Amino acid sequence: MMTGTSKITLAARRASGADLAIIAGIELGGALLLGFFLLTDDWRLIVALLAVFAAGFALLQIRPAIEDRIVSAFHAARAQALGLGAVVVLVYPFMMQGSSYALHLLVIAQLYAVLALALNFQLGSANIPNFATGASYGIGAYCSALLAIDFGVSFWLTLPIAALVATGFGFVLGFPSMRTRETYLALVTIAFGIVVHQLLNNFSWTGGPNGLVGIPAPTIAGHSFTAPIELFGQRLPSQANFYYLAAALVALAIVCARRLHDSRVGLAWNALRCDELAARCQGINVVWYKMMAFAVDAFLAAFAGSVYAAYVSYISPDNFTFLVSVTIMTMVIVGGMDNTLGVIVGAFLLTLLPEKLRIFADYRLLFVSVIVILFLILRPQGLFPQRPRSYGGR
Repeated sequence: MMTGTSKITLAARRASGADLAIIAGIELGGALLLGFFLLTDDWRLIVALLAVFAAGFALLQIRPAIEDRIVSAFHAARAQALGLGAVVVLVYPFMMQGSSYALHLLVIAQLYAVLALALNFQLGSANIPNFATGASYGIGAYCSALLAIDFGVSFWLTLPIAALVATGFGFVLGFPSMRTRETYLALVTIAFGIVVHQLLNNFSWTGGPNGLVGIPAPTIAGHSFTAPIELFGQRLPSQANFYYLAAALVALAIVCARRLHDSRVGLAWNALRCDELAARCQGINVVWYKMMAFAVDAFLAAFAGSVYAAYVSYISPDNFTFLVSVTIMTMVIVGGMDNTLGVIVGAFLLTLLPEKLRIFADYRLLFVSVIVILFLILRPQGLFPQRPRSYGGR
């Protein structure tokens, strides 16, 4: 583990050519690996790519110095890393060979990444087990869809409204949760998710079990998101519209995660995670910070729900079951709690694996479970474990 002094030096030093080479190799190599994984249908190649992925993490586990060197490079050349990452995200749809299915998987994976980042504020930062993220996801989707269908409200207005409504429900969930801890807190959130699912299933104005059909797609500057994108002589499927929208939402979630992690709020959440009683003795308002964690989770989950509803144009209560919340929690644990990059990688992995292993039919979930277990054996603290905080300045 690096000392505080070494971290200060790490953050202050200038980027070298080796740093830039490491960043380019990892980001471009990761993009190529993901591209091959998305476009191939050969199960042997899929297994080979998973083996390469696992071998990389095995090497990091065996040689921690390699991981420290990579982290050092990204710290030293953070601006260059962000710039290259943004370019990769922007041009990625052009690399998908016009495959609407690959773009669809990317859209869903990015929405799950937002949901996982939302839950990470609670589970990763504050150690609050919340099995109601799927419920907040559904509240955002239904609120946005009902406003658009029944009142003709623009999608861009339904986004903040749905987020605020879900945040209100987050506070409603937070109040009874304050009187419970650990296992009992998890039970309260499970009950809340089940109640929301049953209400969506039984209210007539939500469409009942039949759900809502004909949710209008967003438009911007006269361009409908159901129309393909024609740019630089290339024609991208309509899914590319939602790919960029989901990418913008992921970027927003990353900025929120980074700002909150480095703020007093993030420090308070980490204090709660370590020892709630000690945090209370140090003057931290435990109730307030727990409530804030519930609210932030609901806010971001509702954004993802609104985008999902507009994307698929049809939603039903079956899209927001308890299993969705369990899946999101698994993504956070597998990726690495309180690690933004790890959570995103975990979301992509657990979104794409079940789809790419459909060739195994009824056994695909068994294979997915085995792969997840193997990764957790390989990296018990997640693919990208939580790293110590750095308090050093220049």
